[in-house]
Amino acid sequence: MATDYQPINCSFYDELEALATTRQRCTLVYRTEPDTPPSTYSGVITDLFLRDKVEYLRLEDGFEVRLDNLLAVDDKELRDYC
Repeated sequence: MATDYQPINCSFYDELEALATTRQRCTLVYRTEPDTPPSTYSGVITDLFLRDKVEYLRLEDGFEVRLDNLLAVDDKELRDYC
């Protein structure tokens, strides 16, 4: 989505950090365009980082997603953390 970045809830960020630290495989549910069906992708989070003031996560295979595009990780929905 080419929209202004909306930081995610700190508690949800902590969940992502825990997954990265334990190198636990997880399933991401995300949406990159409004009003489109969500996509899923699985892997191990290797990095949480900033690029141009936008937070991202990177999986071990190089897949990257903006954190504000996430809908859920391992059935933990971002909206439950707001």
